[in-house]
Amino acid sequence: MTLQETLPTGAPDPRERTAVSPECAVGHGGSRGPARTVRRVLCVVPLLLVTVVAVRHRSVLADGFAHLPAARWPWLLAAAGATCLTWVAAACTRQGAVLPRLPARRLLATQFAAGAANHLLPTGLGASAVNLRFMTVCGLPLSRASAGLALYLLAEAVGRVAVLGGLLVAFPGALRPQVLLPEGVFGPLLLGLAGVAALAAGALVCARRLRRAVCSFLRTALGEARSVHTRPARALALWGGALAFPALQATALVLVGVSLGLQVPPGHMALAYLAATVAVALVPTPGGLGSVEAALIVALVAAGGAPPVATAVVLAFRVITVWLPLLPGALTLAALVRLKVI
Repeated sequence: MTLQETLPTGAPDPRERTAVSPECAVGHGGSRGPARTVRRVLCVVPLLLVTVVAVRHRSVLADGFAHLPAARWPWLLAAAGATCLTWVAAACTRQGAVLPRLPARRLLATQFAAGAANHLLPTGLGASAVNLRFMTVCGLPLSRASAGLALYLLAEAVGRVAVLGGLLVAFPGALRPQVLLPEGVFGPLLLGLAGVAALAAGALVCARRLRRAVCSFLRTALGEARSVHTRPARALALWGGALAFPALQATALVLVGVSLGLQVPPGHMALAYLAATVAVALVPTPGGLGSVEAALIVALVAAGGAPPVATAVVLAFRVITVWLPLLPGALTLAALVRLKVI
């Protein structure tokens, strides 16, 4: 009995190759064409944004590089090392915020790229978008990826405030809140927050679909948070990274201050940095460019530093932590987009 006789009527012969019609081939190629074009454009966009940001802040960039030759290089190298460790801390926190295991090397590369995206887009949006895309590409549903992102942001905020609180307790007279937040600003700030909360509550009450969506997200987020905290390794990565990240950033500023001879105690410098970053957290500028520098200079001067040296320290610190990694981070972001990692 031949093979053809054993096949059911109408069944294709396995020895025959399936031919693809020209129309199907054109259709698939056409569908891939626009997607490939969009991906190529996305690869170029980070480099264009780096150019635009560098041109807009060219005076700050030039002044920062001008102060680096006067610094003691071993301390600057240590500051660069602390900056590199911040990406490791961010990767640990991201992994601790979700239950599934993420690919470690890609996760670390994504944090490096997310740092560049965070300085090119309004604060928090760039890094959040990059990490949300990375987690969904890794196979997490959008709801769980969003819940993990929310847990990360919460842990990062709690960790920063916790480190700031610890320094305030250790150095109670090092910095006055009125230095960064002028007197009389607390009332309008509280009124603004109350207004936002009232608008959000009204929207939830009036919009049934929005209320259902928010309730569904909260259920997912709380379920993910409970699951993460049942795994000691995940909880340690989440909160350990959340505390280490601001501590390493403050350490980098202290090392730059020591390298340039800023006459401020290291603990006071760390306190000034954390207070300044918390004060400008709600300012929607790309990576805090401009607002962070101004707040840091004011905080370091209030902590006892000479204005010229404090300005030099802040500019050198921003060069090491922002400007030097910006171009490599943008190139990494473009490569991750091209490789379809994000």
